[in-house]
Amino acid sequence: MLGTDFRTGSPNWLDLGSPDTAAAAAFYGSVLGWEFVSAGPEAGGYGFFRVGGRTVAALGPLTEEGAHSAWMVHFRSPDMEATARAVRAGGGTVRAEPVDVMGEGVLAQFTDPQGAEFASWQPGRTAGLEAASEENTLVWVELHVPDPVAAIAFYTGVFGWRSAEMRTPGMTYRVLSIGEGNQEDGSFGGVARQGEGADGRPAAPHWVPYFHVADVDATVGRAEGGGGTVVMPAADVPDVGRIAWVADPAGAVFALLRPDPRMRAAGQG
Repeated sequence: MLGTDFRTGSPNWLDLGSPDTAAAAAFYGSVLGWEFVSAGPEAGGYGFFRVGGRTVAALGPLTEEGAHSAWMVHFRSPDMEATARAVRAGGGTVRAEPVDVMGEGVLAQFTDPQGAEFASWQPGRTAGLEAASEENTLVWVELHVPDPVAAIAFYTGVFGWRSAEMRTPGMTYRVLSIGEGNQEDGSFGGVARQGEGADGRPAAPHWVPYFHVADVDATVGRAEGGGGTVVMPAADVPDVGRIAWVADPAGAVFALLRPDPRMRAAGQG
C-alpha cells in the first residue's frame, strides 16, 4: 500500500489540472474535506490540497494546449535525465522536458507508448505527498491500457517495477510494486485491460487515483450533490473493498475505496 517513504518508482505526487481551479477546490473540499492552500503568486495559480495541515494532492490550471481536466500521477525519480532517456528508449514520449521547480524538485511530463500520460518528480526540498493510505488521501493508483503486459514492460524499464497476476472473475489484474524490498509490502497500484477494469467501457489509456474514504456511498452522494457524475456505482470487490468511480464537474475521473482490512495490512515501506 502507498506510503510516504518514497523510493524509485513510488507514486510521490498527485495533481489535478482544471479549467476552473476555484470550482475544483470547492468541489473536493465538500467531497473529501480538503483545504486548498495557494502556493503563492509566483506559482501561477498552483496550490496544495491539505488534510490536517499535510499535503495530500495539488491543483493547478491547465497548461497544455488542448488538455482536458485530469488527475496526473507522478512517480519518484532519483535522476530525471536518466528517467527521460529510459522513457524514450521504451517508446514513450517526453511531453515536458525536466525542469527545476524553484528548488523544490525536478519535474518532467511523459506519455507511455499506449498513450497514458504520467509525470515524474525528483525530490529537492519537497520529497512528495505528506500523507497517504489514510482517510481522504491517495491509497492506490491504477493504469487502464489495451495491452497490460506491454505497459508493465515499459514501466519496468523506466522505474524497475515488479508485477504479480491476480485472478478475479472475468479478468486478470496485475498488481504493481516498486523494485526494492518485499513485493507485497511495496505494492502501490495495478494494471487492467481496458474494458475489463473498473469502468467497464473503452476509454483513452489513463491512470486513475484511488482515495481512501470511510464511507464510499456517502462520498459518492456528496460528489453528485456537488455536480459530479458516477462513472461506476459503488460495489464490493472481494478481498479489495468497496469501490466507486466518479468524475468531478470538469470531467476528471477518480476512484473511491474503502479498503478491505486485509488490504490495509500491506504497507509500502
